[in-house]
Amino acid sequence: MGSGLAFTQDLTPALPGAAISLAADGLGPDLLPLEELADCVETALARDGKTILSYGPGAGYTPLRELIGGWFGVHPSRVVLTNGRLHGLALLARLLLPMRSVIAEYPIHDRAERVFLEAGASLIAVPVGDEGMVVEDLQNTLGQYVRPAMVYAIPNFHNPTGWTTGSAGRSRVVDLVIRQNLVQTEQILLVEDDSYGLTRFEGEPLPALFDLSGGRSAYSSSFSATIASGLRVGFFVLPEGLADELGELATSTYITPVLLAQATVFEFLNRGALEPQLARLREGLKTRRDAMLAALETHLPDATWSRPEGGFFVWVQLPGYPDGREVLKRADGVTACDGTRFGAVSSALRLSYAFAAPDEIEAGVERLAAAL
Repeated sequence: MGSGLAFTQDLTPALPGAAISLAADGLGPDLLPLEELADCVETALARDGKTILSYGPGAGYTPLRELIGGWFGVHPSRVVLTNGRLHGLALLARLLLPMRSVIAEYPIHDRAERVFLEAGASLIAVPVGDEGMVVEDLQNTLGQYVRPAMVYAIPNFHNPTGWTTGSAGRSRVVDLVIRQNLVQTEQILLVEDDSYGLTRFEGEPLPALFDLSGGRSAYSSSFSATIASGLRVGFFVLPEGLADELGELATSTYITPVLLAQATVFEFLNRGALEPQLARLREGLKTRRDAMLAALETHLPDATWSRPEGGFFVWVQLPGYPDGREVLKRADGVTACDGTRFGAVSSALRLSYAFAAPDEIEAGVERLAAAL
């Protein structure tokens, strides 16, 4: 079925002085499957328009829940679709975290931190390093602090650092939390944010915490990082009772999710469009990552940085430990995020390579270097 819609993409190289975004969380326009999505929208409306343009179940579009449940080998009732993964995390925090504590990796995804604090939680930091979560610190924290309601982890291509927790570290994280749950009546929910897992363009995939736990943890992800940010379709795989509670809270909060977007994602997946999109996306992200690393070698050789094998972000420690906020103020026409946004030192920067074109990335890093 043809959509009858035409799309053009402006990939003109950045002009001198033009703003270059190394701060964006989303995908560049050339990485979006525009034509395919347009056709998916038309197909979804033709097939199921009366349903998806009306109010529906708070837990989301049933065919997509069934499909995702099949991926994870769970009943669809354990799958809850939300208006973006972050919105789902906010609902989960409202259920579990008021007047409770949550263990989270630091540096921390700034929006996740805001969600936890707005829910009334106290945050307990466990550091993340170039091998991912520092599991020894998690072990010590679980033994010393008030028992948390949640442990929140991003094992694949951590936001903001790009670091990944290895297989041994993942097994230890799961073992520590599950072992605690076996001897305590008050359970800790291990929440895995795997938004970037499918973007891996180097190395071998690592097992999900959900799989290592035998399905006793919570898994969350989003199609924003793999199909299109603006679709705002996230999903959670949760224990049965908690999934019901989250769906009920979603209904009481916004009546109905955006079923049109969820039905569009279902059509995209059901017709087999995800794998070609992932192949194109991985190639594009690797090209951009390589451009960023090469630019850092050329323009900031005395800095240190992460070397992610997927995801969107490189974590840079500026040479001489200057205040990154002041560097960004001086930088001509380039945006990035300094470390204080993520609970880290100001001399660190999170640079995103997902949005800007490769030539823009090189120019943006050059402008940052000139501002030191």
